[in-house]
Amino acid sequence: MIHLLREWEEQCFAVADRRFPKIAPQLRKRARFLRYLISGSTSAVIDFVFLYLFTDVFGMHYLVSAVLAFVVAFFSSFFLQKFWTFEDDSVERVHTQMTMYFVVAGVNLALNTALMYLFVAMWGIWYMAAQFLASGLIACESFFISRMLFSGKKRVPTNH
Repeated sequence: MIHLLREWEEQCFAVADRRFPKIAPQLRKRARFLRYLISGSTSAVIDFVFLYLFTDVFGMHYLVSAVLAFVVAFFSSFFLQKFWTFEDDSVERVHTQMTMYFVVAGVNLALNTALMYLFVAMWGIWYMAAQFLASGLIACESFFISRMLFSGKKRVPTNH
């Protein structure tokens, strides 16, 4: 799966090189952050899809569904971030990294809740705008924490 993502990424950069030669080098320079955004967005979609499936298709209580969807999204996020975004192919520390990533996810959940309360209850911001703002702030913080967490051995580029 990760191999396919890496191939897709190279194909996208090849298209950018041909069609947008002036900005393609900037895209390549920011490739890690772009992978981070794609991975995070993918995990968010997975969370929503599984929340819907568990609740509306399988008839589970929405709180149970939310927890199960969080778990599925957590694992997809962890593996995408570790192996694709930050290109950490090592498996020696995977259990420690996963535990730390879970702690960060829990702290981010608490931080999101606190920010939502601050933005909505204290400052009167519409809840959807507040969630968008809180998510953006947390995504920035999480990028730097994840970068430290997955700062292991990087993959060696292959020639095709």
